[in-house]
Amino acid sequence: MDDLLAARWQMAFSLGWHIVFACIGMAMPFFMAVAEWKWLKTGDDSYLTLAKSWSKGVAIFFAVGAVSGTLLSFELGLLWPEFMHHAGPIIGMPFSLEGTAFFLEAIALGVFLYGWDKVPKWAHWTSGLVVGISGVFSGIFVVAANGWMNSPAGFDYHDGVFSNIRPMEAMFNDAWFSQALHMTFAAFASTGFAVAGLHAYYLIKGKSLDIHYKAIKIALAFGVGAAFLMPITGDIAAKSVAKRQPAKLAAMEAHFHTEKNAALIIGGIPDVENQTVDYAIKIPGALSFLAHGNFQEEVIGLDQIPKDEHPPVVITHLAFQIMVGLGTLMMGFGIIYLWMMWRKKSLLNKKWGQRLVFLLTPVGFLALEAGWVVTEVGRQPWIIYGIMKTEDALTPMPGIQFSFILVILVYSLLTLVIIWLMRRQIFVLHENHEK
Repeated sequence: MDDLLAARWQMAFSLGWHIVFACIGMAMPFFMAVAEWKWLKTGDDSYLTLAKSWSKGVAIFFAVGAVSGTLLSFELGLLWPEFMHHAGPIIGMPFSLEGTAFFLEAIALGVFLYGWDKVPKWAHWTSGLVVGISGVFSGIFVVAANGWMNSPAGFDYHDGVFSNIRPMEAMFNDAWFSQALHMTFAAFASTGFAVAGLHAYYLIKGKSLDIHYKAIKIALAFGVGAAFLMPITGDIAAKSVAKRQPAKLAAMEAHFHTEKNAALIIGGIPDVENQTVDYAIKIPGALSFLAHGNFQEEVIGLDQIPKDEHPPVVITHLAFQIMVGLGTLMMGFGIIYLWMMWRKKSLLNKKWGQRLVFLLTPVGFLALEAGWVVTEVGRQPWIIYGIMKTEDALTPMPGIQFSFILVILVYSLLTLVIIWLMRRQIFVLHENHEK
């Protein structure tokens, strides 16, 4: 493995691991706030137990997310120094604001964790909301920085020199809104299904049925609601990509030839050498409509992009198909779930329904990871789209392969620690509920 590939794999592994905890930090505080609100409204102590248990889970994930996020910030400088040399002054603002949001989140979480019976009840509940709101803004600021990499703005560039820096323009680049919107709802969908699936496992096992039933209903309210909105946010994001990054769209759809009335490709395996897609379902004109709102509009194919600027088509296309497929699966489940509620029949009272919720536990996060593969791999070979290639930003530091192995070992150990802590926390939840 050469240095460039090792550095990219290390960054991908670190980001893929961190993004799970970042999304949990954005969504789960709202779950615990809803649980506390229901306790305040009903006086049902099972909601209080649930809120306290979830808050401890949020604290665990917050701490782990802080550590992995810090490591990512160091990796940017260590692995890609040329990128940070130029990008640092331009996108420093969203990173600084992310730090501010992080500190607000930490303070509010401290109040929520240690403020039981010490501050007024509604003030305590409000602190939980602040945790969630700060987490969402923290995610938005980071995504704004990533959006800048996909849609550079806020500077002048001549002969390799970055000048006339405009931080506000850089932060509010053309990609930030569509990416942040899609990412935020993806966080709620993935976390909602994961939390519901975890509680469904213990519901199947017959442990503390009442509290797990209530937990699943809260989690699915967020997860299913977000899943229904994902096609809308995804459409906004796809239209933005079509306008800004035609090469990425072409790779996502394995669209090799520029044409009008372009077909939408569902599934299939791209054959890059022959510029075809095997085993695919094609819907004529649908790609033109989805990208430009017109069935006859021309969609740029990879034949209009220089070959040395082609993204990895196979990986990007397959990741995009996985993301869309799993998103459709979550939405399909949501239809069944709501239909049974409308018929006054709870899916959660059926063993097959509980098992279905459990089987869907990883689906949201798998879709999320696939989406980030599309975002990052689809931008290649650029680290700053159209300005700087990834290979030109690489550190000259030797031994990147060894740091990659070290990162894998550290994260593997952290994963085992998290599993142990969460199992212990669920055991405490059952003990507290049975008292």
